Amino acid sequence: MSDVVVSQNANVLVLSLSRPHKKNALTRQMYLELANAIRYAEHDPQIKVILIQGSEGCFTAGNDMYDFMSAVEKEVEEVAETEQFMRALLQCKLPVVAKVEGLAIGIGTTLLLHCDFVYASTTASFMMPFINLGLVPEYASSFILPKLVGHVKAAELLMLGESFSADDAQQIGIINAVLEPNALAERIEQVTQSLSKKPRQALLQTKSLLKHDQQQVTEHIYKELEYFVAAMRSEAATEAFTAFLEKREPDESKFQ
Repeated sequence: MSDVVVSQNANVLVLSLSRPHKKNALTRQMYLELANAIRYAEHDPQIKVILIQGSEGCFTAGNDMYDFMSAVEKEVEEVAETEQFMRALLQCKLPVVAKVEGLAIGIGTTLLLHCDFVYASTTASFMMPFINLGLVPEYASSFILPKLVGHVKAAELLMLGESFSADDAQQIGIINAVLEPNALAERIEQVTQSLSKKPRQALLQTKSLLKHDQQQVTEHIYKELEYFVAAMRSEAATEAFTAFLEKREPDESKFQ
């Protein structure tokens, strides 16, 4: 059974991360399935909206660390699989809605920066902990966040790598609204159904106009990837990942 459940509700394609026993942590296979589903949706004239959600009260805990580490010797290939998903999301012509409950860690926060509508539960918690792992920001987060919140707030989010609440995420412009858990599903239904009743071509054209800076975003992504791949080979990253898997505090003397 796939860890990505793809379903269709009228004109809405629903992508559900369904690996609750691992807090919906993303594997390389899941990235590929998500990328394929997004590309499929763009070529189906019946689909007008894509909804991305987690399962069992959790969005995603980010990358599956064991899966990630298994590819350390093939770091370029691992990044390429993640990149396929992020490229598909970045280039997606259809409006993308995200429903966030519980954890949205790492890529779980980064991907939201490329969605068009994001609604979160009061239970949601966000974090971009890349620096804690000896890594750098990914997929234009270091480009988009300063534009949203200014340099000093972006530095706080990316250089401290601390968690922040749904209220904080709304205040800085990452999400549209924070709702009580019972109201979240209703709001998602309202938004997706409203979008699905709009003229498809007008939806695509409006999104295209809104995303007029795609070339700059893409160029920044490649600069981040250059640093990211190099950082994955560093002593700091190796120590951070090993400490995480061994469930111990990292040796900070190796964070040079």
